[in-house]
Amino acid sequence: MSDATLEQPVAGAADVEALAAELRRCFETGETIAPLRDRVANNDVDTAYAIQNANTRFYESQGRRLVGRKIGLTSKVVQAQLGVDQPDFGMLFADMAAGEGEPIEVSRLHQPKVEAEIALILDEDLNLESPTVADLIRATQYVVPALEIVGSRVSKWDIRIFDTVADNASSGMYVLGGPARRIESLDLRGLQMTMTRERADDGSSTGPNIVSTGSGAACLGHPLNAAVWLAGEVARRGRPLKAGDVVLTGALGPMVPVTAGDTFVAQMSGLGQVTAKFV
Repeated sequence: MSDATLEQPVAGAADVEALAAELRRCFETGETIAPLRDRVANNDVDTAYAIQNANTRFYESQGRRLVGRKIGLTSKVVQAQLGVDQPDFGMLFADMAAGEGEPIEVSRLHQPKVEAEIALILDEDLNLESPTVADLIRATQYVVPALEIVGSRVSKWDIRIFDTVADNASSGMYVLGGPARRIESLDLRGLQMTMTRERADDGSSTGPNIVSTGSGAACLGHPLNAAVWLAGEVARRGRPLKAGDVVLTGALGPMVPVTAGDTFVAQMSGLGQVTAKFV
């Protein structure tokens, strides 16, 4: 991968479109770019979401189907590293979903890492700017284990809040596991997660090793806290959650780099498991 840069800091609507186009080019070519925060004069989070939304509009115009959202920065440690005090979100399109057991080509990803998450599948629209946990529970039909494959178009993952938001919250792909369960029977806060990686090379295997552990409480104290934040934020920004949407609620433990030949399995107590295989 190579780096591409813009020569001067930019700002304004035209420059939002220019930076959005830079990110789209990276998606197409696999290249990475210098941090966006260094190349825009007004590098606040609203400008970053404007860049993200410009690409959302572009992709929808090209026929990609929006099917949900992902929440990022749910770890207080990561928030402190990036100097922020709230999560962020990105868009999930239908072509970002991979089935369990379906080989995922590393070549289509961008500096990929994987993290285990709890996913919600909604049964009702949630167009409330100040939603409650009760509203979120009522709107949720199913809960499933998930693996999010994050990626960054920014060279060497040198990101701050502006970079990751503009870059669709460093989204890549995702895998949903099972079984699908009703929310009323689950202890999402007390849920324990263990993720293993098995590495294969030319048909041989190193055997599974534990590479990440965590709990529901690691996600803003409770995964539903993250989902409530998201529901209000996207409603205020004019794209509320809809029935059928998938919501990835945020990482339960540390993310792990991905290489071809890796198979990841995340076990979640009381919920189920999910597997992703990379080739």
